[in-house]
Amino acid sequence: MNTLLELLKKNSRQYGMVIALAVAMIFFGILTNGIFFKPVNLTNLVLQNSYVLILAVGMLLCTLTGNVDLSVGSIICFVGAVCGVMIVDMHMNPFLTMFVALLMGAVIGMWQGFWIAFVNVPPFIATLAGMLVFRGLGQAILQGQTKAPFPKEFQVISSGYISDPLGGLEIGNISLHLFSIVIGLVIVAFIIINEIVKRKKQIAYNFDLLPKGIWIVKLTAIAVVLMAFTVVFALYRGFPNILVLLGFLVIGYQFIAAKTVQGRHIYAMGGNAKAAKLSGVKTEWVMFWIYTNMAVLASIAAVVFAARLNAATPKAGQGFEMDAIAACYVGGSAVSGGIGTIIGAVVGGLFIGVLNNGMSILGVSTDWQQAIKGFVLLAAVAFDLYSKRRSGK
Repeated sequence: MNTLLELLKKNSRQYGMVIALAVAMIFFGILTNGIFFKPVNLTNLVLQNSYVLILAVGMLLCTLTGNVDLSVGSIICFVGAVCGVMIVDMHMNPFLTMFVALLMGAVIGMWQGFWIAFVNVPPFIATLAGMLVFRGLGQAILQGQTKAPFPKEFQVISSGYISDPLGGLEIGNISLHLFSIVIGLVIVAFIIINEIVKRKKQIAYNFDLLPKGIWIVKLTAIAVVLMAFTVVFALYRGFPNILVLLGFLVIGYQFIAAKTVQGRHIYAMGGNAKAAKLSGVKTEWVMFWIYTNMAVLASIAAVVFAARLNAATPKAGQGFEMDAIAACYVGGSAVSGGIGTIIGAVVGGLFIGVLNNGMSILGVSTDWQQAIKGFVLLAAVAFDLYSKRRSGK
């Protein structure tokens, strides 16, 4: 059986980032005298970083191949601009507009995927060109103007909350969103059942196991943390709609990356693209669909960002590609590809979001915030390279 020390050593990227996130949250909680942990602030933390987390989910697949997508911020500008014209100027149905936005994302992704996969243009160059093209098109469509406001049906995806069919619970001056509590309990129960089934399979195949005591402590810690955050959200207005969307994206893409043939092909390409191709992996089509998928997720992020801002602006999405890339590498993705998880990328994105939020509450200037985030990214990549050298890979 594995000891706790061996577990941490084997999963230094994953567990190290989770520990760093917890330490950062506690640190800012102390420095802000508890303001950081207020329900309204934690809810805003999710809302403010939702579009970056959506981008990080898709960007992780790009980094697994040893590449990135520099065009996602500009795609957000372009798609947001088209949504603004369709809704504000042409008065089109908001839901039809969202559907058109997804179609545009797919077409953009196929365009870039074609050049990358079948013409062999390096992804860095192809997406750099996309960054310039779609930023220019977005600004041309808006002509320097801001399109606003959007109807409530459009805004609800980013600023709405799930309703409480159970009616809520009043305890003195405290109001509790009961349905969110129920959802939290269901999620915790699912995780526990899944871990029990997983452990039984490991026992059946004589895999290395955590000592039972450490395993129970791990499960208990996960359950306590999840329920604590559930209660925090329930004390405000319940789970935001965007958090539900993020949950589905993370679970779905984690399943694809870890449990499907397509996911294994992506990891295989990141490990050794030539060997993967010789073993029968259709590497061109893998790259094509990775970048198509990335653009679709960018179009979702565009809708979310425009809905939260309640406007389409020429400067929308500036720097978002860098935040998404940083989230992946801070969350444990290897620079050379082949290593990383969807959950790790989300944890990395949350870590950067916690830094932004905590420093903003403390009154740290945006200049220093940028500098500190740069040092964090440098440290994460340096740790990745150090780990590789130490393991002899």
